Order: sequence, then structure tokens, then C-alpha cells
Amino acid sequence: MRTFQTLIVLFISFFAMGQETYSPSKENIEMREWFQNARFGMFIHWGVYSILGDGEWVMNNQDIPVERYELLPDFFNPQDFNAEEIVSLAKEAGMKYITITTKHHDGFAMYNSKISDYNIVKATPYGKDILRMLEQECKKQGIKLFAYYSQLDWHHKDYYPLGWTGRKTGRPESGNWETYLEYQDAQIKELAENYDIAGFWFDGWWDQAPNKKDWHEAVTYRIKGEDWNLEKTYKMIHDVNSALLIGNNHHEMPFEGEDFQMFEKDLPGKNSTGFGGAGISTLPLETCETINTSWGFNLQDDKHKSVKELIQYLIKSAGNNANFLLNVGPMPNGKIQKEHIERLKAMGKWLEENGETIYKTQKGTVYIENKVSSTKRGNKLYLHLLDLDSENIQIPNFNQQIRDVVFYQDKTEVSYQVSNNSLTLNVPSEKQNDIDTIIEITLK
Repeated sequence: MRTFQTLIVLFISFFAMGQETYSPSKENIEMREWFQNARFGMFIHWGVYSILGDGEWVMNNQDIPVERYELLPDFFNPQDFNAEEIVSLAKEAGMKYITITTKHHDGFAMYNSKISDYNIVKATPYGKDILRMLEQECKKQGIKLFAYYSQLDWHHKDYYPLGWTGRKTGRPESGNWETYLEYQDAQIKELAENYDIAGFWFDGWWDQAPNKKDWHEAVTYRIKGEDWNLEKTYKMIHDVNSALLIGNNHHEMPFEGEDFQMFEKDLPGKNSTGFGGAGISTLPLETCETINTSWGFNLQDDKHKSVKELIQYLIKSAGNNANFLLNVGPMPNGKIQKEHIERLKAMGKWLEENGETIYKTQKGTVYIENKVSSTKRGNKLYLHLLDLDSENIQIPNFNQQIRDVVFYQDKTEVSYQVSNNSLTLNVPSEKQNDIDTIIEITLK
């Protein structure tokens, strides 16, 4: 027991000291502030896996060997891909940035990599660099571009130990881990140097991590350094451009060198997925989610979330001080499903009217699970009342001084009372909105 406690202390000390060595630049701090204010982005999961119409994990889920999976690029010719249309859709939806998969777990690069010919330019009949096209279009339309990069690789022969996933893809039961890390860092560096991106969204760290339930093993693992050498990778990125933001979907508290913290398919701190529940840092936050249930194109997934569900997810994210990164999985031809386009445009229309209560806001002081979310801008507190079932809304533990209270959209007065640190609002049924009834409180 004493040995285990010692390891815990050493691990915490090691982590704390590591955090102190990274000092973000002025440019990085400015980018963090921009990111914090952006609030809404588009996630794009797209690769040769879209041909099979079974999501981005199809290589793993169907146990497809590398030699068979390598046939897919020959069939990938997305002639209907239109960067202008996709960026315009993001802009119409009210999104401020796009994050796209430059390489997913299958190891196939969706850009013109000089490090490996296993990429969209050299290995497909399409032969064009879609990342470059998106980069240029994002510049034109004032949208920032982020690069998703999977550190996990089911294709590379030196990705060894094999990790938890992709164990039946025919990779050799041997390899040089350091050689793989050199390959990974070379690709990451070429993305940082050769494309005008705002940052990196890393994924796959968890594939080599130990079982989190075995804390003794986890602590030993970190102290021995048998990991991804993230500090080296992050330093390399910031040396290329200190403003580049780095986030990693490892489901842990942020590591040294990271600039924002993300939460997968969950609000910050929640754990409805079983792999969440990490603490919430003081870094800018982001939650990512799918429109249906799949990240990559899935032919049989028609469980699309409603416009109401998606807007309320955006509201709850902002109320938890997080951006909302909403995914689309383009079809093999390069087009986005019509159901997703319709929902994104509807979200954009809502934001045209109500964006002031979302963009450039901070987490408000009121949050009641699935009932009330709040955002704050200056002395304005915006209460987002969701799924009302009464005309009298009680807000407990409210001890702020009020100047006035109005309905956000028409600025008519709201009847209210404050008693015993509880705020009671009267919201007549005719004033209630099915998606979100917004109350604007001006504080003294």
C-alpha cells in the first residue's frame, strides 16, 4: 500500500511540474481567447472508409486485414467534393471553425503527405489535396481550420505494441515504437509547416494507455515514460508556430503543452459514455458530438438528432463554458447528407436571431440539469429555459442584484420575484418557445 501511495504522489508531482514548464506565447493566448469565443465548429470525419458505409471504425469492426483495406483507395474518387460548398455550409450554420480528419485510425492521409504515399493524392484516382482546398476556402470565407490527427495507426507496421484496437488487421507482431513516433511526428510537422491551420485535434492516445481501473499500473506506466512522448511532439508544434492550439482526446486532465480540453459526446465533466468523467481544467473547453450516432458515413444510420436536440446541446455546451463541435461524415462522393445540411441550416437561422447569447459569452451562474442553462456577457445574464412545464420558474441560490428582466427576443418585461435567495420568473405559456425561452437579466 505504501509503495502504491508513493507512486501516486510521484505521479502527481511529475504531472504538476510538467505543467509548469509550458508557458504559452502571447499569440497562443490570443488564439485561446478566439477559440473560447467561437463557440461553434464543424467536425468532418471523412476518409476511404466512407466507401464501405459503415463508419470510420469499419477496418477494426469488420477485422479487415491491411492488404485488403489497401484496395479501398483505388475506389475513392469523390468527384462531388466541393470545398466552397462545405465551408459555406459551416458559415451558414453559424460555425466559426472546421476540424477535419487529416489521418484517422486507418492510417490513410487525406492530404498530400510527403512522408507516406498512402494518401489521397498519390493513392487514389481523385488525386487532389482536399485539405489544401479547404484551407484556401476557409481563408476566403473567414473560417479557421484545425487538423484532426490520429496517433493510433492500424496500418503502420511499426505501430507496436499493437494496442487495444485493430488487432486483427494483419499487422506484424513486432515493430519499432520509436520509428513509428518519428513517422507520426514527421507527418504532424509537415501539417504544421505546410498548411495554414489554427491547431491540432489529437486522438488515439488511449489505445496504448493501460487499464485506467488499475491505478498502480497506470501510475507506473506514466513514471516509466512508456507513452507517446507528447511533450516532444507538442514542443515541435509550438516551435513551428507558437500560436497553434493543441488538444488531445485522451479523456484525462490536460497534459503539458495542451491549449484546450475536449470532451467526446458529453458535456464537460459528465460521463454518460463510460469513458468520460475527467476533471474540468481552466483551459478553453470543447464538446464534440454527432448528428446521428456515427462519426464517419454510415449508410444505415438514420437516427438523426432533431434540430431542437442539437440547438439545446449547443446551448448546454455554452452554459458549461464549452464550444460545440458538431460532426458531419461526408458520403463517398464528397457530399454531406441532406438530413445534416437541413439541420445545420436550421441551427444557423436560430443563431442569426440568438447568437448574441452564445458567441463571446462565458458560463453563466445558473445551471439546472436539462432545465436551465445560462451564459453571460458583461452585465447581461442570459437564462436559457429548456422544455418548460410550468409558467412559474424557480431559480434557487440566486443572490445577484438585478436591474431589469426582459424576454430576449422582444425585450418585453418579465414579471419576477426575489425571495430568500431564490428567483421566481413568471413565463406565460404564450411567451414560451419550444426550443429555448431566453430571459435577459441585466445585473447591477
